Parts: sequence; C-alpha cells; structure tokens
Amino acid sequence: MQVKGFLASAAQAGIKYAGRYDLGLIFSQTPAVTAGAFTTNKVKAAPVQLDMERLRSGLAQAVLVNSGNANACTGKEGMEHALATSALAAEALGIDPSLVLVASTGVIGQPPRKPFTQAMPGLVAGLAPDGFELLAQAIMTTDLVPKIATATLDIDGVEVSILGIAKGSGMIMPDMATMLCFVVTDAQIVFPVLNRLVKSGVEQTFNRITVDGDTSTNDTVLVMANGAAGNPWIDEDNPQAAALFGAALQGVFKELALKIVADGEGATKLVTIRVVGARDEHEALNAAQTIANSALVKTAFFGEDANWGRIMAALGRSGCTFDPQRVGISFDEVHLVENGLALGAEQEAAATGVLKQPRFTVTVQLNEGRGEAEVYTCDFSYDYVKINADYRS
Repeated sequence: MQVKGFLASAAQAGIKYAGRYDLGLIFSQTPAVTAGAFTTNKVKAAPVQLDMERLRSGLAQAVLVNSGNANACTGKEGMEHALATSALAAEALGIDPSLVLVASTGVIGQPPRKPFTQAMPGLVAGLAPDGFELLAQAIMTTDLVPKIATATLDIDGVEVSILGIAKGSGMIMPDMATMLCFVVTDAQIVFPVLNRLVKSGVEQTFNRITVDGDTSTNDTVLVMANGAAGNPWIDEDNPQAAALFGAALQGVFKELALKIVADGEGATKLVTIRVVGARDEHEALNAAQTIANSALVKTAFFGEDANWGRIMAALGRSGCTFDPQRVGISFDEVHLVENGLALGAEQEAAATGVLKQPRFTVTVQLNEGRGEAEVYTCDFSYDYVKINADYRS
C-alpha cells in the first residue's frame, strides 16, 4: 500500500554491521499533524527526549531512524548527536530542523557513531512511495521478520489510508516495549483528536504485550497525518468519523503488536492471557500481566506442559482479589481447573494438545466481578537465552 504524500527510504550506513539496512527516513511532502507515545522508563534515550520536546508543536515532516545503536545513556554527546543528525536530515530535505524527529534502537551505552553524513544523500535520493518495506527491514535488530500493517476506511465518502511499520522482539514489556512503531496516514485530523486516539490505542495494544518483562529506554510510537486524502476534518464535531478512524488505527496497532510478540526472541508460541470475572479491569490487567510475565509459566508453554499450578501461583502474587477455591482455568476450549481443582488426567491431556499449537488462549475465571483484560505474550525457549547472552558480540 502507498499513502498519499508520504515517502520512505532505507540505506546501509554500517552503523553496527556492514551490508545490512540500518538507517531509514520517512518524509511527508507537507508538514503533518503528529502525535506520539514513548517509554515510561525513567531512563530515556536522547532521541526520545528530543522527540517529546519537539512534539509539543503537534507537527512533524520527517522521521530519521537507525538500528544498531540506541543512543541511550550517552550523556551530552548523545543529545548532540540526535540534534546533529536531525539537522543533517533537515538540510538535505530543505525543511526546518524542528520538523525532524529521530528514533534509535540497538545497544545501550555505546557512544553514537556518525556514518549518517555519508549515507544521507542516498537516503534522500531514494525516497519513494513504496519505500516502507525497506524501512521496515532497516529498523530490525534481533527481529526475524519485518512488521507491516495497513488499513483503509471510508470517511464521509473519501478513502483514507493507514500504513504502519514496527520493530520489536526482545526487551518487550509495557509500558511500552523495546519497540519502534511508525504510522502514516493521509487522513485530515486535528491534533487533539489524533493525540487522544494514539494514547488510547497504545494503551489497548502495545501496552498489553510482553515478551520478557523488560521495559526499554527507546520505546517510540509516532503517528503522522498529512491530510492528503482531503476527507472532511476529523475533529470533536465529527465523533462518528473519529470513532471510525480510531478503530482502524487501533487495528493497525494491534496487528503490529501481535507480530512483535509472535517474533519474540526465540518464541515458538503466541499466547493470549485472558482474565475474566475480576472485580475491575485494573485488577484483571494486573493478574493477566503477572501470569504473562512469569518465567515458569512461559517455560511451561515452551515445554508444552499444562502445568496450571504455575498459573495459580502467579495469580496469587498479582495483587488481584480472588478466592482460590473459585478459580477456573481453560486452555482454548479445554477446561482444566474448576473451583480451584484439577478436572483430571483426561482434561490435562487435552490441554497439552492445545499447547502444541502455535497460538492459543489461556482463560482465567475469577468469579469476583465483571472486570476483564487480555495480555499477549509468548513462550521462553532456549534461543531466548542464547540471543541475549550474545547480543553485544
């Protein structure tokens, strides 16, 4: 898919490895209404700090992104590098530096390298409407596959397009994950509405995924809307259009979020943890996240062991209010536990069969109220340890 008024490109700049795409550029032919969401980690990379400051204007025209070096915990030099590279891109594009956002992913704590100058002319010359596939490759680190999602919708008779790319594989845990996500749309939408829809969409998607319980220093979601579709303005006076656009945007977010979990470092299974019957949504979410982050639960998934006791133990330390003697646990449609007790060897064998699937849902029924929540996670395999033990080498 191509989105009106947006171009993208990628280059092999040699930031960490030779011969791979590691530098990318997104360019809107006109300034775009732009909203973002960022890591909640107290330690924030220089690009995150710079973007948070620049997005106070609600406008951007370009995003310069690299993989291989996170530019995090790099002090004054790191911020100088972020400013210098954004200025370099601005000069090459002929726009104001304040309209250039930057993003980085990779190893933390290494001094920024500066191969950007040599790569910039080719990066700008290569800008094209179909450049997002190469860009999705350029932002990968330990990812095995590029991640792209698209959507189209009708706003008062005008077709609007949305295209998103993301990276993420490890250090994945709300809020948000070690992830970058860039979404472009030709929708005509005011900043307050876009900002609200981005925040709510992130909360329901990227803030509901976990691979390993770690929160990164560089997490960034940016959504740029340049209005090139020419649809009637999506604003507070057009709630129906806002709801339609919000649903489509959240759909793109969710597709990318699930692709991140499915591509978790060493992952072999994508698992939905669904907690229902909690006193409220907050308690349900805490319970689901605790189960989803349990190393013992995740290794049992990998081993295809229907060890429901590990789920009960994680639930018990989640802080959620419940009576253990009222809990039910199911794997897909297989009921394994009822009123806190196992339902027998035959049900456990059936549940083990569910665990052999690449995707399944664990449902925990608390019977305490109407609160419910879903979190998306994956298993822990041998390869997760291997990948992270050797990451800097």
